Amino acid sequence: MKHIKLKILIALVLVAVNSSKAQEILPYLNTSLSFDERVDDLVSRMTLEEKVGQMMNDAPAIPRLNILAHEYWNEALHGVARAGKATVFPQAIGLGATFDEALILESATVISDEARAKHHEAQRNKSYKRYEGLTYWTPNVNIFRDPRWGRGQETYGEDPYLTSRMGISFVKGLQGDDEKYLKLVATPKHFAVHSGPEPERHFFDAITTERDLYDTYLPAFEATVKEGQAYSIMGAYNRYMGKPCCASHQLLDEILRQDWGFKGFVVSDCNAIRDIHDYHNYVDSKEEAAAVSLLAGTDLNCGSRYEYLVSAVKAGLITEADVDVSLKRIFKARFKLGMFDPTEMVPYASIPMDVVSSDKHRALALETAQKSIVLLKNENKTLPIKKDVKSIAVVGPNANELEVLLGNYNGFPSRYFTPLDGIKSKVSKDTKIYFEAGIEMITEDSKMSLIPTEFLSFNNQKGLQAKYYNNHEFTGTPVATRIEDVVNSNWNLNPVEGLNEANFGVEYTGTIKVDVSGEYDLGLQSHHRVFTLAIDGKVIADNSNRPKRKVIKGSMYLEKGKSYDVKIQYIHHGYPAKLKFMWASKDKTSFDRAIEIAKKSEVVVFVGGISASVEGEHMPVNSKGFDGGDKVNIDLPAVQTKLLKALHETGTPVVLVLLNGSALAINWENDNLPAIVEAWYPGELGGTAIADVLFGDYNPSGRLPVTFYTSHKELSPFVNYSMKGRTYRYYEGEALYPFGFGLSYTKFNYEKLKLDKNQIKTTEATKVSVKVKNVGDLQGEEVVQLYIKDLKSSVKRPLKSLRGIKRITLKPGKSATVTFNITPEDLQFFDTELHKYVVEPGEFEIGIGPASNNFETVTLNVTN
Repeated sequence: MKHIKLKILIALVLVAVNSSKAQEILPYLNTSLSFDERVDDLVSRMTLEEKVGQMMNDAPAIPRLNILAHEYWNEALHGVARAGKATVFPQAIGLGATFDEALILESATVISDEARAKHHEAQRNKSYKRYEGLTYWTPNVNIFRDPRWGRGQETYGEDPYLTSRMGISFVKGLQGDDEKYLKLVATPKHFAVHSGPEPERHFFDAITTERDLYDTYLPAFEATVKEGQAYSIMGAYNRYMGKPCCASHQLLDEILRQDWGFKGFVVSDCNAIRDIHDYHNYVDSKEEAAAVSLLAGTDLNCGSRYEYLVSAVKAGLITEADVDVSLKRIFKARFKLGMFDPTEMVPYASIPMDVVSSDKHRALALETAQKSIVLLKNENKTLPIKKDVKSIAVVGPNANELEVLLGNYNGFPSRYFTPLDGIKSKVSKDTKIYFEAGIEMITEDSKMSLIPTEFLSFNNQKGLQAKYYNNHEFTGTPVATRIEDVVNSNWNLNPVEGLNEANFGVEYTGTIKVDVSGEYDLGLQSHHRVFTLAIDGKVIADNSNRPKRKVIKGSMYLEKGKSYDVKIQYIHHGYPAKLKFMWASKDKTSFDRAIEIAKKSEVVVFVGGISASVEGEHMPVNSKGFDGGDKVNIDLPAVQTKLLKALHETGTPVVLVLLNGSALAINWENDNLPAIVEAWYPGELGGTAIADVLFGDYNPSGRLPVTFYTSHKELSPFVNYSMKGRTYRYYEGEALYPFGFGLSYTKFNYEKLKLDKNQIKTTEATKVSVKVKNVGDLQGEEVVQLYIKDLKSSVKRPLKSLRGIKRITLKPGKSATVTFNITPEDLQFFDTELHKYVVEPGEFEIGIGPASNNFETVTLNVTN
């Protein structure tokens, strides 16, 4: 009996002990401890293999430690990207064109609201896929040093100061202002000297002087780290001065951590660690590539090469303690995001899904688009167009295209308005609107358009039957079967229930019947995916061996009233998921029809330019004038100038609207057309914003964040990273349109420019002010710009440098005094002998005006 009682007593004690342990809070889950203490405890509980698994972008769950899976890869360059419906703001180059720090902060705050809402919705659904996390690899604060660079559209322009101010605002908007928690993690990229050529990025070595590095390429990164407090940085693919950027002690340790005091984590660009061994040939093994990157300061690998860290430890190339250093940096970010705390403690965890693409957010996207539009020319007050114009011809390859609104790294709008949509919404009910694209963007082919539903049928129903499969063989029971009016699918925006978004097949069947006999181009447009089109059993468009081509078409004669069988097969993997079934009549070209409608119209609005389908990130484009995502020259595609000349010859005034992400040499257009508008890639409501400007509902106020040159022949070789002769700061020629330039429908005068102190010491500051008056007839916004030039420098300095921007709104006849601070930082340059920034005594020209080539000046004397 005593033994039984003893056993019972022992059992009760064990239960009590276990219960006590169950109630004990593990240190890393104890919210009363500091983040550092909690991170130290959590990392100490992991095995080496578990640690390494957490150091790649697709980090798996560790259930025994209550660690959820986390995908670090997420994008939000100008709106939450690649994650379904979201508010789409203008492309980054358009954001730069606003010259509006407060607006960029507000826009980024909206983006982070939507990002948080989407993340927590995914968490509630137990989903941890790519593009659902809280670490965003944006903004791109590289310097757009050469207009040929395809990714320049992702930047805020060519100027270090403007890029710094826009970048700081964007980072702050993403990361929030809570004292304890981060809203998101922002990741300025690509650290640090990176701007093409795209086809060479995986093996290219960028060479600069030390002064160019510090005076041009680094300031925006330093600003987003120091003032913006960015918690992550992305290293670039290329080498800098012989060393891969993701394995550069100079960049990642000496500059970033030691000089700037960066406390966050560094992530490699995707597969950049692979490049170190495979393309740079910098080391002899994959283990060495992983080891040198880790030791230099790259904490997280986008890619899989950090799996070799385990064998690198075993080989003695690194220690587990080295692994711990990086892992702790990564996990501190996750703790600061609130991922290990109750949601009620995290202020951003309760943002509801109904903020996504809300009316309020869309209104801000419209305002941002309006402020990004730059009026380049307006001869004889051609603009604004009267809304009661009797007839208007809308022409051009970009007039009615969604893709050109979005740029790259984009989300998917719930609704969008093309320029044609915007124009239709503005004119009177009696105005006749004619539309004809005229040409494809870079070829003389007739512009293809969606095949309308009235020409398609399946079993006496309008449209085609679509069968969806979670395989590429179109076998088994379809996930879904339905009739679709037209083939114009964006499955990222409108997913099919039960369909594997990343890996599926869809088969369309039915018939096509035309009402006019003739030769037709029939084709499919997608995004680097595999697809085939068969008519009456004959394959006329096949992309199976050329999945990098976006449009494949074939020609055939179609007889009026005859039905032809249609079969489309589309195989999808990856991102994005889009497909269009399109056509064009070959009997009468769209070019000819464009001329016809111009002749019977009072005004022509030509919407041209280029698109992110030909300029962008390392893409398989080798069309004339383009190479791998970059431009070979900077001309407007010749076919567009040809059509513009023909339209001009009709005698009808032609207004040119450009949609593009980089500067174009539009010399003939500038000499011959009365009005030119630069609209960039303006986002979901870009068409509305463009129409607002064209018809006078918004007075344009955007400014060029880049120089528009007359020819690529004015540029240094693309591979040359020297700043000599580049950008408005060093280019001594005459620009077609200068940096900072932009017209208004009203006029502003500048007067009474004065310094508080005409002489200061090298360590002192002063103020400069100017009176700006609206002397026109309309209310307008003016972007007041401060430029500084060192007149007596001992070294080669910029011709001028932007050092201040302020937006003001003035009614007709009203004026305002605008004041800027001038600090030693505004006067400094990097001394390559002392290896630090210095301010030299001497004379400085202080200029304030509306553009880099137009300002009033005073002289500031600086003494020791």
